[in-house]
Amino acid sequence: MKNFLVKTIANAAALAVAVFLLKPDISLTGDSSGHQALTLILVALIFGVVNFVVKPVVKLLSFPLFILTLGLITLIVNALMLMLTSWLAGNLDLAFHVDGFWTAVLGGVIVSIVSWAMHIMLPDED
Repeated sequence: MKNFLVKTIANAAALAVAVFLLKPDISLTGDSSGHQALTLILVALIFGVVNFVVKPVVKLLSFPLFILTLGLITLIVNALMLMLTSWLAGNLDLAFHVDGFWTAVLGGVIVSIVSWAMHIMLPDED
């Protein structure tokens, strides 16, 4: 349970940085900062589920492309996971939206870097 909470906090922080850096293209709207924080936590949960369930299947199916591109296809997979999160958030009436594929690629890079840094700083089960 503790590991799940740490990963959710890391995802929320990473998504917040992406929203801050790519403000007009990745949007998180709400009435108040509390509402925005709650939306960000819910989007981080969706992002975590997408990365846990969908991403391994996509990586397995695109394994030859991983070898062919020496892993650069990971940028595309991360962008697709961010776009899927945006689509799911829209269907759940959450005010989070990623506008366009190239924004998702850049957002995926930002989320990956910040999430990695947060996982290093935050405590783990070990």
